[in-house]
Amino acid sequence: MSIRHGLLALLDQGPRYGYQLRTEFEARTGATWPLNVGQVYTTLSRLERDGLVEPAGEDEEGHQFYAATEAGRTELRAWFDTPVPRTNPPRDELAIKLAMAVTVPGVDVTAVVQGQRRHSIKALQDYTRLKGRALAGESAPGAARSPGADLAWLLVLEQLIFQTEAEIRWLDHCETRLAQQAEIEQARAADAASATGTASATEPKPARFGRRRSRT
Repeated sequence: MSIRHGLLALLDQGPRYGYQLRTEFEARTGATWPLNVGQVYTTLSRLERDGLVEPAGEDEEGHQFYAATEAGRTELRAWFDTPVPRTNPPRDELAIKLAMAVTVPGVDVTAVVQGQRRHSIKALQDYTRLKGRALAGESAPGAARSPGADLAWLLVLEQLIFQTEAEIRWLDHCETRLAQQAEIEQARAADAASATGTASATEPKPARFGRRRSRT
């Protein structure tokens, strides 16, 4: 998630101070990615350092306003014009967890998959309910109505729905893959046991050495 460019997009519409930026960012995304004021001001400091925003005065209450510079607007347009790269996909905690689980002895990987699926299905149900509310004309929780904000919230919700549906399909695939791997390992163990048994049956018996009894 690019907080940097999200704040630039808001400042492109006019000067704002930190709390306003936080409120509007959360309103446009339906509070899907909550921000704290510290994150906002840290990002503003970096944007100012890079020449992309500049101080734009204070109000009577002492709020420091910031505005996008021409370089900031150029940066924003480049962000909108450039596809989000897939060459370096973000680290996915669930994928990392399962990759580690299958290599750590004693972990019930199937239980991990099933637990995650239950959680993801509940999340999908929640997102679907929120989408129904958005289609009925409700605004995002805690959001003030602004042009395009309802559509922005709906787009974010639909992205979350599609992403969660894909995650559930992937978890189903993981469970199938685990079952297949278990069958392969059982077959290998059976083959190994069979090979050991065959070798024992065909192995020549050791000769017995001893004193012959003499005939009288």
